[in-house]
Amino acid sequence: MITADHLIGLIRAYNPSTNAELITKAYNYCKEMHDGQFRRSGEPYYTHPVEVGVVLADQHLDDATIVTALLHDTIEDTKANFSDVEREFSFEIANLVDGVTKLTNLQLSSTETKQAENFRKLIMATSKDVRVTLVKLADRLHNMRTIRSMRPEKQEQKARETMDIYAPLAGRMGMHWLREELEDLAFQVLNSEGRQSIIRRFIKLQNETGDVVQQIEADLLEETGRAKIDVEVSGRAKKPYSIWRKMQTKQLSFSRLSDIYGFRVIVEDESDCYKTLGLIHQRWRAVPGRFKDYISQPKSNGYRSIHTTVSGRNARRVEVQIRTKAMHQVAEKGAAATWSYRDGERENNPFALDPSAWIASLTEQFGSEGDHGEFLEAVRLEMYTDQVFCFTPKGEVIKLPRGATPIDFAYAIHTRIGSACVSAKVDGIRVPLWTRLRNGQSVQIITAEGQTPPASWIDIAATGRAKTAIRRSLREVDRERFVNLGRELARVAFENVNKKATDRALSTAAKQMGLPDRSELLARLGSAEITSREVVAVLYPNLKLDATDEVGAERAVVGLELGQNFEHAACCHPLPGERIVGITFRGKGVVVHTINCPNLQSYEEQMGRWLDLHWQDGQHAVIHPVQIMVTIRNGAGVMGHICALIGDQKANISDMKFVERKPDYFKLMVELELRDVSQLHMVLTALEADNDVAEVNRHNDLQLGRENEVFEVE
Repeated sequence: MITADHLIGLIRAYNPSTNAELITKAYNYCKEMHDGQFRRSGEPYYTHPVEVGVVLADQHLDDATIVTALLHDTIEDTKANFSDVEREFSFEIANLVDGVTKLTNLQLSSTETKQAENFRKLIMATSKDVRVTLVKLADRLHNMRTIRSMRPEKQEQKARETMDIYAPLAGRMGMHWLREELEDLAFQVLNSEGRQSIIRRFIKLQNETGDVVQQIEADLLEETGRAKIDVEVSGRAKKPYSIWRKMQTKQLSFSRLSDIYGFRVIVEDESDCYKTLGLIHQRWRAVPGRFKDYISQPKSNGYRSIHTTVSGRNARRVEVQIRTKAMHQVAEKGAAATWSYRDGERENNPFALDPSAWIASLTEQFGSEGDHGEFLEAVRLEMYTDQVFCFTPKGEVIKLPRGATPIDFAYAIHTRIGSACVSAKVDGIRVPLWTRLRNGQSVQIITAEGQTPPASWIDIAATGRAKTAIRRSLREVDRERFVNLGRELARVAFENVNKKATDRALSTAAKQMGLPDRSELLARLGSAEITSREVVAVLYPNLKLDATDEVGAERAVVGLELGQNFEHAACCHPLPGERIVGITFRGKGVVVHTINCPNLQSYEEQMGRWLDLHWQDGQHAVIHPVQIMVTIRNGAGVMGHICALIGDQKANISDMKFVERKPDYFKLMVELELRDVSQLHMVLTALEADNDVAEVNRHNDLQLGRENEVFEVE
């Protein structure tokens, strides 16, 4: 167990003027308050806050932060209260401990509305004093390091929460070492087999190629030594989760992955960064499109470095990061660098950025209490962002997340320009508004008076700012029509349960749902953002609602004109629960496609025929067609068994065709009628798990879809 003297020794190594008496007092107070408490592992509970203090000491943080770490569970889990901590220590420390306690009490794994509301509080707490979040992140790190002592279901919950919230938050605050370790620890819980598989392949690769890291380190030192550049070189294989994510994103096998090794070259000054880059590109061939200069264009969290990927030894790709020592400190510590000490003095690192600017922009932009869901979505987008830099026609730089479109660019300049956008030119060429922007492109936005954003832009936009502005604009357009429609829907829903939709009842429901007033509730009800069933359930939670009220074909899709017919596209067979768009045809009505259907490319020049649609909320009838391709064992009774499996999931088989007959297996095309996409997933899962099924996939006949639709155009 770590003693007080050991902890003080760690702090004195970077802060000789540390208040040893204060640290000792906090250590003993922590031990006394948690006396008799034990962790699930059987260790005395006080060892946990001490370990959290060690994590923060490794980051060279100030005394107040480390004392907060030692006391962070006292207000929550012991007889101590705020006044006790303030009296024994100080108001500053009591305030920090109270902040960490409030963060701990946030249930970030709860329902989305509650989760968004709590996440707002987490961000607000960070804006007051970033040290609160630093302590909480260190607390989560130690809990993840010791997670194996928890129950399996608790392990999975904490790991999912860590992967979704705490790891990206650490990354957004510039603490990349912490993000990587949190991701890897969570990955070990959520997919231990996948992680072990990657580790085994690494070991096999090392046995085949030798120590590639040591070889390339020697090559880098040789090149920089010739040029008399003083450098520190370190290399390592990338973390298992980082490799797993790349395999999933790019749909590559491990053997086809290239840059699985990363190297850091630390130099004295900025000019040496570019000299070293030149030496590396002279020695090895640079990989096109894999060069990023975050020194001239830093990331929003203060990160500065040059990244390049080259073909190293044996044509194996390696990523090299080049930065100065000051830049490296920020790259490693992020927001913690603002509070770091060296030789008893707060370090003044010119590259260290306090995340309060990012936090302030979020809290200012999402100040309304009614926008919990939009706030959560925006924060997640901001945390996962990897930036690209584009230019206005006047040469101003606009920072955007990777995957951003001209719509995001327009809203980044000004909300008014975004809403009035009608088209865009990228590097002088007119492009569709859903084009993904790349680094260094020049973007010109073309606007028109009276233009308002269509609802389809929400699926195209990548930034929280753009999505929020589009939603607000949509709510304002035709608001009166939506309010009237919502009032009628509410009246019918309340009458069905022998209640009345009075103004008082609607105002109460709005308050319960976190909306500003009943007018907003009615507008969202009319625009199908919420359902009348949800409104009734909020006021009468114990009332048993009619569960047989299925959404039939006549009202399955929202966004059609009165009397307008629709049909499912034969190519992609969209299901409720999937994002959809409609294409109009003369004499045929509307053909509904999934938003990512490749056949939509045929209509890119005919945007006037596009309709923004979405599925009606509620339980749909089992009427929506979809096709699956199944390969099964050729054996007695197998066909009947497969049909029974599908029937067990309450799905209807409307057609079945043999695609291939072999002595040992059959390949079948099965057409089903389903309720929604979740029912499809249930069917596919049930079939995948069966020993008689070799393979099962959803089938899309893109050629059939094109043939049918071209015929209708003619």
